Parts: sequence; structure tokens; C-alpha cells
Amino acid sequence: MDFRFDSTALELRERLLEFMDSHIYPYETVLQEQLSEMDNRWAWDSAPVVAEVRAQARRHGLWNFALPGWQGGGLTNLQYAPLAEITGRSIHLAPPALNCSAPDTGNMEVLTLFGTEEQKAKWLAPLLEGEIRSSFAMTEPAIASSDANNISTSIVRDGDEYVVSGRKWWITGAMNPNAKIFIVMGKTDPEAPRHRQQSMILVERDRPGVVIKRGMHVLGYDDHQHGGHAEIELEDVRVPVGNLIAGEGDGFAIAQARLGPGRIHHCMRLIGIAERAIELMAARAANREAFGRRLADQGVVRTWIAEARVAVEQLRLLVLKTAWLMDTVGNKGAHAEIQAIKIATPTTVQTILDRAIQVHGAGGLSQDFPLAYDYAHVRTMRFADGPDEVHLNALAKNELRHQASRRGA
Repeated sequence: MDFRFDSTALELRERLLEFMDSHIYPYETVLQEQLSEMDNRWAWDSAPVVAEVRAQARRHGLWNFALPGWQGGGLTNLQYAPLAEITGRSIHLAPPALNCSAPDTGNMEVLTLFGTEEQKAKWLAPLLEGEIRSSFAMTEPAIASSDANNISTSIVRDGDEYVVSGRKWWITGAMNPNAKIFIVMGKTDPEAPRHRQQSMILVERDRPGVVIKRGMHVLGYDDHQHGGHAEIELEDVRVPVGNLIAGEGDGFAIAQARLGPGRIHHCMRLIGIAERAIELMAARAANREAFGRRLADQGVVRTWIAEARVAVEQLRLLVLKTAWLMDTVGNKGAHAEIQAIKIATPTTVQTILDRAIQVHGAGGLSQDFPLAYDYAHVRTMRFADGPDEVHLNALAKNELRHQASRRGA
């Protein structure tokens, strides 16, 4: 087996590492300062430093890597993996600098795969240029959204329009006024077979009846650097029939097509978060002394660092295998591996961050280090794109079928 990245990935990786050193890490605190001075800090992409790093990213040819076949140069999942990992090291600034941040990347993919030419011209083109933001509105407060069949938002046709009504929450990025378009999942036919009841439709932010209720807090963070997570009411919102994505009843299939790549992208970036946590933990251990010895000389701290290294190497191999399978046999063929990385990565990285926080003492809980925010972010990943329990159940069912087939049962 050849574990080397190909020449394209290696060249882009070196270029991105240099970009991180020159244009990302030095500006992380600048972004925080500029956001604190803005009238509307939800509009994080309006901060001058974001425009500056984005311009530099485009000059360096580091743009839209997450969408194969478009301006990113047609990267495979395997080529994109080391790049996404690097951007995860600065989760606030690096992904948006390269126009590779969620939920835009998933929405671009939906529009690329299922959008009409008119939808692509109106919404995909400005997303690819980084001119607007978007949101994906699926989760609802009144039902268990881990089962997409429970979605209760209604999408009812009335002549040349659809009327959309319902409540959504945890809608990432929707507090940002620059999120101009929402992809909303709802039911067009509650009486259809369970996987044909849902549809997806484009709802413009400024449509009458779209009410942004509030931003949700994540373990105390409002996550304004990502445009927040909003609760939204859709009160008889009328949109043109042409805003429907694909056809009525295609919503569940579209969701599955969107969430597979999104899950691996999250896991790639989480490995970057873990790598930075290990760096911070090692540096802190080398420079702090307790009870007459450096923390780096304490057995328990050494154990934590060693276990973190082993865990990250295991995760990376599984993620790279999954990326390779997605490239060679397709997302469906890699379904079990996608579930496996979605189960393993957030939980493992959460443990690494917890230990890094412990090594930093009370400082690890503060805003002086990225660890506390990263912990909150990683904890949400155990819900985002499906909770652990759903993936565990599905993976177990798949394994039971596989073992039964081997037995000839």
C-alpha cells in the first residue's frame, strides 16, 4: 500500500501550510478584535480581515477545494483530505478564507448536483465567488430530527407558488444577514411512502414570513464566528415553483447525497483541531512546572500525549481510507466507513481536547486559548449530520447483515 499523497495534494499542502503561517495564524486575534467592534458581529464575513485573507487565498490558488470539478480544480476526496485537515487547525478563519466552510460547501454541492440552470446562476455562482452565505434548514424543535421522516414543516403548492410553513432551529449561519438563501427541507406529501414525503426548496431570506427568532448558544458560546445557529419561523412563506430543488419527494435522497461528503469534511477538519490541541498540550507541558517537575515529566501527562498521538494516527488512516473509497466506489460504497468516522472522530477528538484543557489548567477554559471553543464545537459534531446513536445503530445493522451473509444465514 502506498501511503503517500500524490503530487497535486503535496504541492497544494505545502502552499497551504505557508499560507496558514503567513495569512491565517497571525490574523486570528485580528478577526476577534474586528468582530468585537462590529455593529452586527453575526456578519463575520464582513470583517475586513476576512476579505483580506480571501483575496490572498485566491491569489495563491487556494479556493473552493471542497467542490470537485469546479473552481477547486477537480480535487478528489483523497486529495482534499490533507488540505481540510490543515484548515481545521484554525476553524474560525481558514475554512472561510478558502471558501470551504459549512454549510456553504454542502449547499454548493446540492445546487451542483440537483439545481436547475436558473438556480445555479442565481445562487450557486455567488456562493462559489464568496459573495453571499447560505444555510441548510432541516432540524426542527418540536420533533426528533435525527429521524428525517419526522420533519413537519409543510411545503404546499398553490398555483405558481409553494407555501412554506414551520419552525426550524440550530440552522447554522442563519444569524448572518449575508446568508441570503436557505435550503429548507419539508413535506410536500405526508401520505406518500416515508422516503418520498420530503422535498427541498430554496427560500430567500428576505421573503415575507421568514422570521429569524434568535441565535442558539452552544455550551455558552453563541458561535458568532460562524454566523450563529438560528431558530427560524416560516409563516406562510410564498416562493416561486421554480425554487423547488429537483422534484417533489426528492428531499430525502438529496439530504443523503449532501450529508455524506459533509460528514467526511467535518472529520477531516476535526483531525486538524486535534493536531493543534496536541501541539498546545506539548508546549504547555514543556513550559509549566508543578511540584518541582515539568508537566512534560509527569507520567500521566506523557500518557495523555502518547495516547493522543496514537488516536489521531488511527483516525487519519480511517478517514483517508474512507476518502479513497468515496473516490473509487462512490459514497454509497463507502457508507459504512462514513458512519464509522462520524462515530469515532468527534468522540476521540473531544477526549484529546479535554486532556489538553486539563494540562492548561484554568487557562484551558478561557478565551486565551482555542481549546474551550474547540471543545464546544467538537461536541456539537456528535449531533451534526446525525447523532452518534443513529450512526451506531445503522452501522451495527450493516455489520449484522454482513455477518449473516458470511454464515449463509
